[in-house]
Parts: sequence; C-alpha cells; structure tokens
Amino acid sequence: MTLAPPAHERGVTTLTLDSPANRNALSARLVGELAESLDACAADDSVRAVVLTHTGNTFCAGADLTAPPDPHDLVALMRSVIALPKPVVARVTGHVRAGGLGLLGACDISVAGPESSFALTESRLGLAPAVISLPLLPRLDPRAAARYYLTGERFDAAEAARIGLVSVAADDADKALEPVLDGLRRASPQGLAASKELVTATVLRSFDQYAEDLIARSAALFASDAAREGMTAFLERRDPAWVL
Repeated sequence: MTLAPPAHERGVTTLTLDSPANRNALSARLVGELAESLDACAADDSVRAVVLTHTGNTFCAGADLTAPPDPHDLVALMRSVIALPKPVVARVTGHVRAGGLGLLGACDISVAGPESSFALTESRLGLAPAVISLPLLPRLDPRAAARYYLTGERFDAAEAARIGLVSVAADDADKALEPVLDGLRRASPQGLAASKELVTATVLRSFDQYAEDLIARSAALFASDAAREGMTAFLERRDPAWVL
C-alpha cells in the first residue's frame, strides 16, 4: 500500500500518504488509492472533514518519474479534492515538491510546520508546472508564482503562507490544527458543503476551461528531448546539460 488505512476520530478521517521509500511521490498506484479513499469519504455521512498528511520527511515529492500517473488521473484527483463536499485539510511537516504542490493547493485549508519546505522544480527538468497550475494559479500571489515557477527556488512555510500556498505556518502543526478541526466539527454538513462550493467556484472553473489544454502541454513537454535530459540527469544525480 502507498496509502495508510484511514483513521477516524470524531467525524474527521485522516488519509496518510505512506510511501516514504519514494518520498510519497505521485505514482499511478498512489493516485488511484487516494482517489478511491476520497470517494469513500464523500459517500460516508459520518465523515465531516478529511485531513491529508504523510509519513516520513516528505509530504509529496511530485510525480513518480519511474511510474507516473496518467495526467488525466492526476487532474481528476486534484479536482476531486476541490469538489469534495467536505473540507480537505492538509497537515504538512516535511518537504513538498513539484506535483505535490498541486495536491496541496487543491486542499481547502493547510497547516505547515517548521520542517516544511516547498519548490516548483519543473523548470529545472525541462518541464513546466502545467496541470498543477489549475489549483495553484487562482490562489497564489501572481508575482510569487512567477518567481517560483521560473527559478525553482526552495522556500519555507512562512513564505508559503505569505504567497497563499498554505493557510497557516506554525511552530507546531498539530497544535495549529486543533482550532481548525474544532471549527469544522461545529459546522453543519450542509453549511460546510455550501460554503465550500462558494470558495472553490473559481478554481473549479479553471479546471473546466483549461484542463485539456494543460494536459496536452504537459504531455508534449514530457516527450521532449529536453525533458528526457532533465529527468535522466535527476535520476543520475547530476546537472543537466544546460546548467551554466
């Protein structure tokens, strides 16, 4: 399994990415398991909210280059997080890279601890953050998005909160999560669903308008010579040919 068995406590279901050997990278298997678990949460009236977290020191390292998911499946997973009629809260106490930021950006609320770090590294592989732009660009500060999309620089939890990637940067992620979950438990299921529909409308429109175009762009980039060099260099732990 790449996803731990769900845990339930007072209306909150916790889904834990549990593939530390590959830094919880988004393999086809992990994407499928997570999609099935979200569908189960949607159908379960006892689930008030979902917490998405991880084992190990990495929340998600992006796409698994050795067993990547179909881009349509990745888009469907991010959209299901956004369209789920129940809040999805990310708890991050580790690194988030590339496609992992798309998964994080799809969540409604997110809390990041001091061990967290973030980077959009696609440009360094000859790629671009194409499909993950669907949840990210409607939410990120535009100037910050331009910087981090282009440079691939790493940034911390405080910067992630400043630019709109996460909701809260905290010294203790679990302590910061307590009032969030308390608030969700006090809300009615109908109120949560209706309120979430309001705040996600713009993001969902971006999926409806741009998903197919961005999937095509992503496929073209992955098939390019530059991407083959970038991914080979990454796997061989060396600089790609274009580094000056």
